[in-house]
Amino acid sequence: MRVTQSMLSNNMLRNLTTSYNKMGKLNDQLTTGKKVNRPSDDPVVAMRGLNYRMQVDKVAQYQRNIGEVNNWLDSTDDALDKVGQVLHRTKELVTNAANSGAMTDSDRDKIKAELTQLREQLQDTANTKSGDKYVFSGTKTSTPLFGVKAGEGEARFPDENDASYKAFTSDVNIDVFDGVKLNVNSNAVELFKKIDKVFASLESEGVDFGKAIGEVDGLMDDLLTERADVGARQNRAELMNNRLETQEGIAKKQQSLNEDIDYEKVITDMISQESVHRAALSVGARIIQPSLVDFLR
Repeated sequence: MRVTQSMLSNNMLRNLTTSYNKMGKLNDQLTTGKKVNRPSDDPVVAMRGLNYRMQVDKVAQYQRNIGEVNNWLDSTDDALDKVGQVLHRTKELVTNAANSGAMTDSDRDKIKAELTQLREQLQDTANTKSGDKYVFSGTKTSTPLFGVKAGEGEARFPDENDASYKAFTSDVNIDVFDGVKLNVNSNAVELFKKIDKVFASLESEGVDFGKAIGEVDGLMDDLLTERADVGARQNRAELMNNRLETQEGIAKKQQSLNEDIDYEKVITDMISQESVHRAALSVGARIIQPSLVDFLR
C-alpha cells in the first residue's frame, strides 16, 4: 500500500482534532466541575443524574411541606394556649363569684361583664389563621369556625345539622414523605362549642357559680387533652424533618458521586493530554514536507 504525503497530513490533522476534542472535554469538566455536560458525554451517568436530581428536589418539596406543617401546628398550639389562659381567668372569676359571703349582686354583674368579654375573646381565637387558612375549620380553610348563620345574622359555631358540618370536622393532611401524611389541624369544633355553651350559661340569670367551677375544670381537662395531641404531632413533625435532612444528605451525596469530577484526576489527565498534544504537534511538523515557500525564505 502506497502512503502518500496527503494521507500522512490528513491522518495528522485528524489525530490533532481528536486531541483537541479530548482537551476541550477535560477543560469543560474543570470549568463546570461535572463529569457530564451533555447527555452524549455519558448517557448512563446523565440518566442517573436526572434520577438523583429528582430525588433531591422531592426531598426539598417535602421539607417545604414540613415547614407548612409546623406553621399549622404552632399556630394551633398558640391558639389553644390562649384558650387555656381564658379558662384560667374564667375559673378565677367563677370562684370569686361563688363566694356568696364576699360578693354582692353588683360584683357578680361586673364579673359577668368580664366573662362576656372572655367569651368574645374565645370566639375570636376559634378563628385563628395560619397564613390565609383558618386552622380550626377542618377542610373549609377559607371559612371561619365562628361565623354568621345564613339567613338569620346570628353568629355561632357550626351545628351538626349544617350541610358543611362534616367539612369542619375533617382532617387536613399534608404529604411529608412518600406515602406519609401528617394531620395538621385540630378538630376542636366540639370543644369550642362546649366552652361557648358554658360561657352562655354563666351569662344567664340565677347561674350556679359553684357548679360552674367543676364545668370549667372539665373544660380545662379537655383542652389539655387536645394540646397533648397537638404536641405529639409536633414531635412527629420534628422527627420527620430530621429524617428528611438525612435523606437530603444521602441524595446529594449520591448525586455528587455520580456527577462531580475528581479534580486531581482530571487535572492530571489534562496535563498528560497537553503533553501528548505537544508531542503530536512536534511529530506533525516533521511529517509535513517543506513547501516551495520554505525554500524561497
